[in-house]
Amino acid sequence: MSGDTCLGSALCPAAGHKPKAGGLKGSSLGNKYVRLNVGGSLYYTTVQVLTRHDTMLKAMFSGRMEVLTDKEGWILIDRCGKHFGTILNYLRDDTIALPKHRQEIKALMAEAKYYLIQGLVDMCQAALQDKKDLYEPVCSIPIITSPKEEERLIESSMKPVVKLLYNRSNNKYSYTSNSDDNLLKNIELFDKLSLRFNGRVLFIKDVIGDEICCWSFYGQGRKIAEVCCTSIVYATEKKQTKVEFPEARIYEETLNVLLYETPRVPDNSLLEATSRSRSQASHSEDDEGLELRERVRRIHVKRYSTYDDRQLGH
Repeated sequence: MSGDTCLGSALCPAAGHKPKAGGLKGSSLGNKYVRLNVGGSLYYTTVQVLTRHDTMLKAMFSGRMEVLTDKEGWILIDRCGKHFGTILNYLRDDTIALPKHRQEIKALMAEAKYYLIQGLVDMCQAALQDKKDLYEPVCSIPIITSPKEEERLIESSMKPVVKLLYNRSNNKYSYTSNSDDNLLKNIELFDKLSLRFNGRVLFIKDVIGDEICCWSFYGQGRKIAEVCCTSIVYATEKKQTKVEFPEARIYEETLNVLLYETPRVPDNSLLEATSRSRSQASHSEDDEGLELRERVRRIHVKRYSTYDDRQLGH
């Protein structure tokens, strides 16, 4: 039997009463029940259960450690009693049903570590790892809430940045018939690209900007391209807002922005695959690495000059 609070004043230590220290001998108690007061929660169990595994509880109840008792004979353990029932169940059956929430598993693992129950600690650690793998997001998409936040994200990112601004309500004219579908297609393409390139590009969403649907591409902290998908058209002498879906251009600019990744030293397989001819196989790997890096740098400069006449420093 166990409880979350003390069962009665007669079972609790009296005010001013000093707990008595003493030793217990498992052989003298055998399978008789002992009474435990764990942080105010009361439990009944046997010495046989408490000494089944080589834990701190076995040391306490086999006479190797002193234990504290109150005047009613309750053995006092100064720990939180919330998970002690689970501890006892593990000692009885060598297995338990773990809590569902991570915080509860962490609390149980802390108690298991205190009582030196390594098997239960391993169970908790494995469960926490499984939950981490289960709920770990494939990619995280920041949503811009202020211009300062956007500036900080772009400047601090070590990866190229692709931003989609969409704000359908920011419009004073009616939309054309295909505009809603095209707006959804832009959002869908953004989601697909973010899943495909999430390890190489930082994708962010903006819902507070002035445009209705606009893609922006950043490399090394500055904007290098922009694809605006909205325009004003006339229909029966009335202005309407048209949203387009230039899929090919968006995809092209996303691939181009990959040129602004942080340079990495290529591995041997990449050097071999990109070597110009079989006749150059005698060159050293260092020479091939320098050749490949120079080739990438020239492409990088060419792409850079498309949007900015400043020289790119290396």
